[in-house]
Amino acid sequence: MRNWRHSTAALAAILLLPLSAQAAGLLGPSALRARHTALAPQLAQNPFGGPLVLQSEESARRVDGEVFAVIDHPHAAVAKALSDPAQWCEILILHLNTKYCRSHDAAGATRVDVRVGKKHPQAVHAATLLSFRWQPPQVRQDYVSVQMDAAEGPYDTSDYRLIAEAVPMDGGKTLLHMGYAFSYGGASSMAMTLYLNTIGRDKVGFTRAGADYVGGMRGVAERNTMRYYMAIDAYLDSLVSPPGQQLEHRLRGWFDATERFPRQLREVDRDGYLRMKRQEVERQVRAS
Repeated sequence: MRNWRHSTAALAAILLLPLSAQAAGLLGPSALRARHTALAPQLAQNPFGGPLVLQSEESARRVDGEVFAVIDHPHAAVAKALSDPAQWCEILILHLNTKYCRSHDAAGATRVDVRVGKKHPQAVHAATLLSFRWQPPQVRQDYVSVQMDAAEGPYDTSDYRLIAEAVPMDGGKTLLHMGYAFSYGGASSMAMTLYLNTIGRDKVGFTRAGADYVGGMRGVAERNTMRYYMAIDAYLDSLVSPPGQQLEHRLRGWFDATERFPRQLREVDRDGYLRMKRQEVERQVRAS
């Protein structure tokens, strides 16, 4: 029983890229601005306390989820951070399930290797590897886009995709669109169903469904989409601090952001998160 619980929890961690391979496509600058206009009412009034829209949809072996947000950071700073694979590793490590991240060149291409696992301290070799191929980003004064792809994943998953794009807005703000994608087969579907019916049965997302919030795979998608949006925002926030204080700034900022939604996002206590992440970041720096 214990091994089963660990394997299903590990699968839940692997599915932190919670969409199908058909979703999470880059829109481009014109379509992204058009989407901003279409979403204006939702950006102005939503349950998140700021200009943010979280969208998700569930179908057979497919869960789509993406976030659109107007963030209080100038486009130049956003473009500089998102177009650098090394800085992405500093973003990704903020997530509870990310145990390690490294960008490197291999066979003429840049790769971003991410180890994902438990929400508690874990050896790097015990966490599961997702190796993303970093696509050359588009970086312009009026637009930035980034895409990473991984053909294979664990537990019968494949075709992973991570995208982020942004355009400048008035007042030194930036419109950010981010999304994730993966395909999954029967084995991963069965294991995730077991997890969501047992130790994950009380977990919910953010979209209202009747008297409560959505659960299941759609809830998984929404929780992790929010966690990664918060990681990007916390990282950008931290850049105003002196270099020696940036890590603590972003760790505390990410945790505090998740605590605004305890039912959806609370997993560990503050001291446990900070202690674990300090150790994981130190391990990541030593290995770079």
